[in-house]
Amino acid sequence: MEVFKLIGAIGLLLITAGILSKKRKNQDILYIVGGACLEVYSLYIGDLIFIILQIVFIIAAIYDLWKIKNKN
Repeated sequence: MEVFKLIGAIGLLLITAGILSKKRKNQDILYIVGGACLEVYSLYIGDLIFIILQIVFIIAAIYDLWKIKNKN
C-alpha cells in the first residue's frame, strides 16, 4: 500500500471516529487531524474539488473548536 493511501485511510478513520465521538471538542480535533490527512491524500491524487473540500472542512472544524474554547 502506498504511503499516501495509508495517510488517506488514517484520515478516513479519524473522521469516522469524530462522527462517533460524543464530545464536540474531541470531534473537532479528530476532524482537523483527519481532514489534514485527507488533504495530503487529495493533494497527492491532484483532485482540485477534493482539495478545496478538505480545506473548507478543516477551516470549519478549526472555527468550531475556536468558538468552543472562547465560550468557556
